[in-house]
Amino acid sequence: MSALSLAQELQQTKATDVIRNERVRNQFISVFNSIWKEGGEQVYEREAIYFNQQLREKSGLRECSGSSTFYAFIDLAVKGITLAPGAQALCYLHPRNLKVGVDPKTGYDIKEKVCCLTISPYGELLLRKVAGQIRHADNPVIVYEGDTFQYGEHGGHKVLNYMSAFPRTSDKIVACFLKITRADGSIDYSVMMEQDWMRLKDYSDKQNSYYDRSKGQWVTNSNSLYSANSGQIDTGFLMAKCIKHAFKSYPKLKIGRGSALETEIIEQQQQSAEFDPYGGVVEGEQPQQQEKHFAPAPDMSAGVVIEDNDYDGTF
Repeated sequence: MSALSLAQELQQTKATDVIRNERVRNQFISVFNSIWKEGGEQVYEREAIYFNQQLREKSGLRECSGSSTFYAFIDLAVKGITLAPGAQALCYLHPRNLKVGVDPKTGYDIKEKVCCLTISPYGELLLRKVAGQIRHADNPVIVYEGDTFQYGEHGGHKVLNYMSAFPRTSDKIVACFLKITRADGSIDYSVMMEQDWMRLKDYSDKQNSYYDRSKGQWVTNSNSLYSANSGQIDTGFLMAKCIKHAFKSYPKLKIGRGSALETEIIEQQQQSAEFDPYGGVVEGEQPQQQEKHFAPAPDMSAGVVIEDNDYDGTF
């Protein structure tokens, strides 16, 4: 049967029935073995279990199109990552509502719910190692008030000096940093200060605000992780944020049709929340239908060390 007939079949297939489809199974195994040489059958069985588990747990995923579910699943084979759960999982699934056109009669956007394989900051570290961008990344370090902490530049190179106060004199978090060893052996640092994560909190609040007509006022459902640590940001959440924003100046990663970096999703949300005084009008722009995209814990106590064969497990 042709690839077109497979596409037609997927359009008529429920998300919950995609993974165990025999043709989807064969495609996954074929793609995995062609890229990673062997192990496709075992990896398929493992990832099918993880994938279907998330479909059962998240009702929104069950409403996604069969095609987008297929894309997300195949991207696991292409990138060689796993949906194994955990606090520091490499990736996870979530549904997204994407604009696929405009209703000519009503003028309203036409949206489709799609399944997105979202690559976490820890998964991004793995992909950047595979892409040859980094050699190693330490665990992010939380800096508390009273610690010795200096960050700057000397001779054209980033310099960071840190010494933890012992015993700790304060529980107030003032910074978080990540040490990265590039592929050429040089050192890079990513640093987040309190004003950085508070700015992210403001973006998050904007994204989670709505107008309650019954009360006649705006209501904000703030992300509790920004204040879960006795009023401060949760430390695990902050460490993930630090990893997430460490690669802004690095080359972009090539992501599959059914995938998205968590970093990019956050940035898209932030950009969409910004005020546009021109109402989206662009000089010379012609009306057109938006392109359709289906883009949507391992123990790391010793640091993030990513070996070439890590595609077959977590780290």
